[in-house]
Parts: sequence; structure tokens; C-alpha cells
Amino acid sequence: MKQQRGEQTIRRLLDAALAVHAGLGAEGFTVQAVTGASGVSQGSLYHHFGSFDGLAAALYARCMGELMDALVAAATAATTAREGVHALVVAYLRFVAEHTAAVRFMQSTPWLTFAPPHAALVAEAKEPRMRRLLEWVRPHVVAGRVVDLPDPLMEMLVVGPLAETARRWLAGATDIDLEQAMRLLPERVWRSVQA
Repeated sequence: MKQQRGEQTIRRLLDAALAVHAGLGAEGFTVQAVTGASGVSQGSLYHHFGSFDGLAAALYARCMGELMDALVAAATAATTAREGVHALVVAYLRFVAEHTAAVRFMQSTPWLTFAPPHAALVAEAKEPRMRRLLEWVRPHVVAGRVVDLPDPLMEMLVVGPLAETARRWLAGATDIDLEQAMRLLPERVWRSVQA
């Protein structure tokens, strides 16, 4: 019962933190705003997260985990490498459209700015999911269908254009249309990783 209440408090704080960031931006993202929106005391926030940075890292990890889950599900459901890359690109851009607050938070709070041990928390959320994507692509690399690159470069080649598209769209660029990007980018990204 106590554990369940603790999990509910954590969820309430994370939900409130995302809502505060979405409503007030990075400038309004403060411990007072989050505790006020959640109805949870500052002491309870520190009890569960250690610090406000700990809360931000946990929120980043949750958002990253949700995005990565969408990417893993899309790619691994495909039967060919090309279909998998196409599905991953569309899943990423659809996530941006449907979870704008989460993506905006991740882009305004780069995980590299988190000091240890907070960076480790984010890595724990991302790395197992990234490993699943790399395990999915590895047989395609071995079979000669996908270019053989170091893992970080493969990630940058696929995710880089999508992250930049999201960044510009979130910034309000009028020349970025996510639906158009979902139609045009999958094949271009595929060609960039095709062997």
C-alpha cells in the first residue's frame, strides 16, 4: 500500500512537471511551480527524487523511454530493413506530433547536461531500448542490406534528421510540415543507411 502511494506520488509529480514545462516553458519550470501544480510537498519531491534535477532527469528518462518504445515497436514489427527504417522514421515524427510536450521537454533539457548520477538514470532508460534497435539492425548489417557503421554514428544518421525536423517544427518554423516529412523522409533516411 505504501509502495503504491509512493508510485502514485511519483507519477503525479512527473505528470505535473511535464504540464508545468508545457504551460510555462523552461523559465517557469521550477520546484515551486511543480509542487504547486501537483499538490505534493517539496519534501516529498526531494524524498522521491533527491533534488529538482533528479525530478527533471526522471521526467527526461520517462519521455525518452516512451519515444524509444515507439521506435522499437515500429522497427521490430517490420519484415525488411527498408520497412523497419521507414516505420521508425514515421513513428518518431508521429511521436513528435502526438507527444509535443514530451519532445519539447527533451529538446529543452539535453540529457548530457545532467550530472551523474542523473545521467546514469537517463542512460538506464535509453540504453536497453537502443540495444534492442541495434540488435534488430545487426542481422541486416551482416547480410549487407544496411551499412556497417559504429553504433553512435548509425544513431546520428537515422535520428539526426528527425530530431532537427522536430526541433524546427517545435520552434514554429512555418516551412516544416510533419505530415509532409512523414511522406518524404522515410525513403531518404533509408537511402542514407542502405548498404
